[in-house]
Amino acid sequence: MLGEQPLSATLERVAQLAKQTIPGAADVSVTLLQDGEVASAAFTGPLAAQLDRQYEAGFGPCMDAATSGTTITIDDTAHSRRYPDFARAAARKGVRHTMSIGLPVQRQTIGALNLYGTDDVPFDEATQELATAFASYAAVAVANAGVYASTATLAANLQRALESRAVIDQAKGILMARHPGMSADAAFDLLSKQSQLSNRKLRDIAAELVDEVQRGGQD
Repeated sequence: MLGEQPLSATLERVAQLAKQTIPGAADVSVTLLQDGEVASAAFTGPLAAQLDRQYEAGFGPCMDAATSGTTITIDDTAHSRRYPDFARAAARKGVRHTMSIGLPVQRQTIGALNLYGTDDVPFDEATQELATAFASYAAVAVANAGVYASTATLAANLQRALESRAVIDQAKGILMARHPGMSADAAFDLLSKQSQLSNRKLRDIAAELVDEVQRGGQD
């Protein structure tokens, strides 16, 4: 039973089951927020492990899904403008499309489930529905492990995740106010692009924008 295994084994099992169940998933990984950073907790093969290293630079679909709680999909790595550095690295390894889904726990996000596809068919809504179910299993496993092992650490990680997501949401709101008609997704894309261009973490870009507005309001 999944619930009777150690957390690491449970997450490995969730990743393996996701790979076996989700059509087109060549490799799967689970990433978790730890001390405010994202790290691999489980992966089904070297492909996922290598591509997960994207978040060492502080940005990328895994990192952004883990900190924002959104689902981030790249339909064609050969022509992706959203994450050009990651997309090029993925394409070189034969990955054609990806999907990263935030792991939700009580309206907070503690990590992401990441799918890597190598065939010609992009991940679709049916893929997202299946992947969301596995993301929920992983989230429950992490939350339950925290009850018995490291409640304080998990709480701290969740708080950092909540703070990161809150500041990103604030920044999105600022951009939407500045640009009437801009959607929340478009605002997030703009923050992500700035993160890549400056080689800085998404949450740091968001915090800088929020601080700028707050300082302006105090003048």
